[in-house]
Order: sequence, then structure tokens, then C-alpha cells
Amino acid sequence: MATTDRRVEPVSVTTDRDGTPHRDVRLATVAVAFAVLQLCYAVAHMDLGWDESVYLSQVDPRNPAAFFSAPRSRGISFLVAPVVTLTPSVTALRVTLVLLSSLALFAAFRVWEPLLGKGRVALAALLLAGLWITVLSGPEVMPNLWLALAAVAAVGWFLRARRDAPGRRRARTGLALALAAAALLRAPDAVWLALPLLAACAGLRAWRTPATAAAVLGGLAAGGAQWAAEAYTRFGGIGRRLALSSDTEGGMGAHLGAGLRASYRALNGPQLCRPCRIAGPSVTHSLWWLLLPVLVAAACAMAMRARHRQTEAVAVTLLPVACALALAAPYLLLLDYAAPRFLLPVYALLALPVAALAAQTVRASGAAGGRWARLTTVALLCAVLTAHLAVQIEELRVNTADARDTTVRYRRAADELGRLGVTAPCLVTGPRAQPIAYEAGCASAQTMGNNRSHTTADIVRTAARIPTALLYDTRHPYLPPYARRWHSHPLPGTDWLAYVP
Repeated sequence: MATTDRRVEPVSVTTDRDGTPHRDVRLATVAVAFAVLQLCYAVAHMDLGWDESVYLSQVDPRNPAAFFSAPRSRGISFLVAPVVTLTPSVTALRVTLVLLSSLALFAAFRVWEPLLGKGRVALAALLLAGLWITVLSGPEVMPNLWLALAAVAAVGWFLRARRDAPGRRRARTGLALALAAAALLRAPDAVWLALPLLAACAGLRAWRTPATAAAVLGGLAAGGAQWAAEAYTRFGGIGRRLALSSDTEGGMGAHLGAGLRASYRALNGPQLCRPCRIAGPSVTHSLWWLLLPVLVAAACAMAMRARHRQTEAVAVTLLPVACALALAAPYLLLLDYAAPRFLLPVYALLALPVAALAAQTVRASGAAGGRWARLTTVALLCAVLTAHLAVQIEELRVNTADARDTTVRYRRAADELGRLGVTAPCLVTGPRAQPIAYEAGCASAQTMGNNRSHTTADIVRTAARIPTALLYDTRHPYLPPYARRWHSHPLPGTDWLAYVP
């Protein structure tokens, strides 16, 4: 694409009647509403989930660390470490994450205000914050939402780092920091995110500078250094860690169509669909997802029609779409299972061109039909958005209740183990050992599956020294030979038994 000397139009500044600048609070309002939704729906009575217990145990001074598998990255553990060090309170942890995630939402999308305008950016933030999985992820100790916000900030800073832009040094610093955060949170995903940015550095004159490429590569290197070092100290190298990650994920490969189908089926829950053999959601509750590619394509087509104006303006639409497609590729094409949180970075980036498309539609209707046509278009879009948010609130209520039921069962099982005498120092093995062991203050161990960390001989030797429990799921019956002479005890409020020596 040819470039011209014209720059992206600056965002106009509104003023009050006395001529003083008017503060636009729309983005801040979205961030506050996001915090309120989290506090009302996702915080109350929610104990810790499976993956949360793994991430927390890495930095919790009160509990043994659970096995940390190859696909995981430690960024989210570093984020919550100060809170976990100070207090064991889950409520304090949740409230802290609510505040931090709301501030991060505001900060990430504010990067885009000079690029899109404040109204469009606020709408994009609302589209992301209004999804049930976004609200549920805010107070959870999970990396996906934080990766999504880091991706939004990284792409925004990249677009602001063009060679002739004012403040480009600050933008490159922001770009490097955002990519470093993404690499700390999910190192492989950060590489996928960086690929379109590096391609833009090579192919677009406005960003073809060594400093911008250095910011991209430097951010990746800084954030991924810990992951790479751990690859050598624990897994035998980067290649070996990637191979183990693939095995843990069920063999990443050309599962063409399987990941896409699983993502659609799991759109409204469960939070992990593996294997994903459930029926898909109703059309009314999945219409937004089915229309999303159409809306994004329309936004790209509108941007391409304006390509004669300036490369930078077109890149503001096309680059977030390219990064979203890159981030979606491993989950839609290389996996055969899904979790709604996997695509949060994709939704976050695609919200930006969709918001711009909505604004352009309103403007075009006003230009073609006048004030009444513009008001009619605004009313119609508001009605559609309201219906969409109502569906998301309903899904949030259902999935929050489901998550609460699951975590309450973990707590009940841990409490019953304590009554059976399985108290620290202790060991828990078998299905769901990691979250229940963390609740009970025990170490966890597995002899098979994705979290295999010990041998059967290790379990037998440990059981001779400290209190040990084997969890037994009556729906998937398998009792290891070493536990067949142990005593079984039902765990009230669950479908599980505990076998103890």
C-alpha cells in the first residue's frame, strides 16, 4: 500500500460552554461498570478453581506447590504473589483482581483513543467487558483476560509508534512493556501476537524502523526469558518443552475444524470442554459469535475502500484483525477441545474494528438520510446491544452458579479430608487432587495423565510417612492396586470417595 504525507486525523477535544476542556468519562464509566458486575456476580461465594489453585500454589508460602505443567506460564502467579503473601483470604484476592482488571481494561483501551476516538474506544471496551466470560475471568487467577488486555495495548502502542508520529519513543516503550507482559502471561501466545507486528515492520514503510522492530523483539525476549530459562532447567530445552506442551494439550496438530466446532459448542460454557461432545448453544445465544466474522469483514472492506487516504488509517483496522486471527489460529486449528477463555484476546482485538464499524454506520446513515435516519440507526444499534448484553448477563448467572458449585465441592472434600486426619504435612492423589490438595493444605501427586509427577512407588513410600488420601471418582472407577486394602470414606456433598491407609 502506498503511503502519503497525511497523518491520522487527531481526535477532537470537546469543550464546555465556558471554553474549558470537557472530560470524556465514557471509558471510565465502562471500567467502573465492569468492576461492579464482577463484584455482583463473580466474587461472592466463589472458592478457587482447579487452574487457580495451581497458579496460586506456586507463590503461596502456606501450601506446597502443585505440579506446573509445560504449557503454563508464570505471569499470573507473579501478579497475585503480593496478595497471597499478605493474606490467605480468597475474598481479598478476588476484590484485588476486580480492581486491577478494571484498571487494566481502562489503561489498555485508552491507548487507542488517539487512534479511533474516545466514543469508539469506549464502545469497544463495552463489547469486551459485556461478555460473560470476561466478567467471570476478571477476579479469577487465570491469564487469558490479562493476555487480552496486553494484546490490545501492544497493538495500540505499535500503531502509535510510526516513524513520523509525536511521542513515538513513549509508544515504543509501551509496546515493549505490553509484549513483555503478554510473554510472561502466555509465552507461545505472545509469539503468535508478535508475528503480524513483525510483518508490519517489514512491509509497511511507516513502521519500517529498527527501533520499532527492536521494541517488538525486545519485549518478547524480556517477557519470555523466564519461560525459556525454565524450559532448560525443568524440561530439557525449548523444543522439549514445546513437545511436552503439545502432548499435554492432546497433540497439537492439524485438527482442522475440530477446534472451531468445539469453540462454538463451548461458547456459553462449560469453562473447559474436553472432550467437547456437548450440543451447541441456541442461535439466539450464539448469534453474535456467528455474525462476528461478517462484521469484521465489513469493517475491513470499509477500511480498504479508504486505502487511498493513508496507510496508517487502514492499519488501525487491519492490524488488530490480523493479530486476532494469529492468536485464534492455534486454538481453532491445532486443538480438538475448547474453553471460552481461550478466545478472549481475539474478542478484545476484534471489538475495536466492530466499534469503528458501528460508528461509521451511524455517520453514513446521517449523511444519507439526515438527522432522523441517524437517530433511527442509533436506536436500532442500542436495541441490538441491549439484547446482546441481556443474553450475556443470563449466561453469566448460569456459569457463575456452575463455577460456584464446582469449587464448593472442592472445599467440602478438603474439609472432610481434614476430619479424616489428612492434615499437613500430607499428600493427596487421584482425580482432582490438585485443587482439593491446595484447599486441604496438602501436596498433590499424579501417577498418570497430563499432570503426572510421581510414580506409584513414590506414593507408597510417602503414604508410609505422612497422611495420604487417594480420591476416587465413582463415575470413572479405577482403583490402583496399592490402595485396594485402604479404607474408603465417602466425601459428603460430592460424588467422590477418599481411600486412606
